[in-house]
Amino acid sequence: MKAYLTVFRMRNRMELQYRGAMIGGIICQMFFGLILISLYRALYAGNPQAIPIEHVACYVWMQQAFFRMLVSTDPDLLDKIRSGNISYDLCRPVDMYWFYYARIMAQKLMGSLMRGIPMLIFAAVLPEGWGLTLPMSITGLITGLVGLFLGLVCMSALENITMAFTMRTLDPRGMQSLMNLLMITFSGNLLPLALFPDSWQKVITLLPYAQLLDGPIRLYTGEYVPADVPRILLVQGIWAVALIITGYAMWNANRKRIIVQGG
Repeated sequence: MKAYLTVFRMRNRMELQYRGAMIGGIICQMFFGLILISLYRALYAGNPQAIPIEHVACYVWMQQAFFRMLVSTDPDLLDKIRSGNISYDLCRPVDMYWFYYARIMAQKLMGSLMRGIPMLIFAAVLPEGWGLTLPMSITGLITGLVGLFLGLVCMSALENITMAFTMRTLDPRGMQSLMNLLMITFSGNLLPLALFPDSWQKVITLLPYAQLLDGPIRLYTGEYVPADVPRILLVQGIWAVALIITGYAMWNANRKRIIVQGG
């Protein structure tokens, strides 16, 4: 466990070095956040929805704040897979799945915090209907944070599954493009899942992608009533375990059949 915690801390420190990318990402996400809220306000002006515009604005800002958690990947691991240098890592006295799981989680966590905290502060000072709103209750805040942590666990597990596919194909572009499309669409980043038809929501809210950000944000905003909270957290926990088990099995299968070419 100590080795994995050390890897986690080292990756956190590495992420702190990319300040230029962080500033550029913050400006970009702020711009997209304002554009999206402007579009939703125009939609609400002509066709009001059941969900208050304040909740939609809050949803947009939290999606933008934690966008890096969805799309960030580990370029060092991709290079090692393509070049075959991952064979050197197999000599480490650690479990490679958990070694890179710790790296990926640290990258997503620190990258999200570095960009998300300034963005949420900016959103909090915007006028009502444009910015971030306070949670409905302390319980909403706590359950939202718990849900966000479980979403991070699921997201890191999904990334490791993508890497496992890359070990077989040696080209990450196809699988990453598919995963990014599914995550952005069904995590609520493209359109809040609450605005989908009710018949769709019965299915898409049970998919693993909805557990990444949609569930935690709706816990925060109070769209889920207290009676639904245990069910939402249970679904997140089940998906976290299922994705980790799947990824672990794929990594072990790849380790047994790995072939490194070159000299």
